[in-house]
Amino acid sequence: MRSRFSFALVVLLFLLPCLGAAQSGNRVTILYDAFGKAPAMTKAWGFSALVEYGGKRILFDTGGNAEIFEHNVKALGVDLTKLDFVVLSHRHGDHISGLNYLLRINPTVKIYTPAEPWGPFGWGPPNSFYRKDESLAANMRYFDGNPPDTISASTPWPQANFVRVDATTEIAPGIFLVPTISQVTGTLELREISMAIRGPQGLIIVDGCSHAGVEKVLEAAVKIDPHVRVVFGGLHLVGASDADIQKISAALRDQWKLDYIAIGHCTGEPTFAALQKSFGDRYLYAGVGAVVNIP
Repeated sequence: MRSRFSFALVVLLFLLPCLGAAQSGNRVTILYDAFGKAPAMTKAWGFSALVEYGGKRILFDTGGNAEIFEHNVKALGVDLTKLDFVVLSHRHGDHISGLNYLLRINPTVKIYTPAEPWGPFGWGPPNSFYRKDESLAANMRYFDGNPPDTISASTPWPQANFVRVDATTEIAPGIFLVPTISQVTGTLELREISMAIRGPQGLIIVDGCSHAGVEKVLEAAVKIDPHVRVVFGGLHLVGASDADIQKISAALRDQWKLDYIAIGHCTGEPTFAALQKSFGDRYLYAGVGAVVNIP
């Protein structure tokens, strides 16, 4: 009997560390994207990922279609009622449309968004954004000539618990939101936030689309920690030339010295190929349905 007990104790002591690692593992699960291996997933244009790190469960973006988002979440067995918070990288529909499902099942969850004066997150600019003319009759003036200090913007989700971010902010120990503003033609002045987690071996960065340029995101993030461990998400290089792709691929490897890369969404097929070649076994596959352990 004693020998059986001793054997069971040895087995238990061996298994406990493994079970603990499995339960508390730091990982990113891709919930929404247009490519992937998992047959149960529905592929669609957009991005969403569940980030689990240090005991926190963070939903980053919600994809482009609420029904597809719901299907993928359920197929993966992900419980979105148990989230610490949500991050919406920017206002584009392929990143926020799944809110219609999320808010049905978790209506009070805290949602961090860019601090845009207009747009779907319902902020608003000061009334100084427009010129006034006091010579006009009251019925020809906005708000009869007595506007509120802030002009409220409309939102499809008036009850959502939006928190707007306009500066690099530590929202939980070691977890930062990093805002950028695009200066690129086509998305000029678009505000976007990326998430940077300060790990023991460097930053884990999650991007939505990197509309300002991935190097602009990195410039802002390395003020937190000079070393980047891994980048997840979209790099917005779907239409980039081969020359630009090679330049950025080399910069990420040689200048920024990323340890790993786990990109998807709007990064683009030629960029997938270039980065896979550039990073070799440090290229982490991150298609929809993939569960990527954070190295």
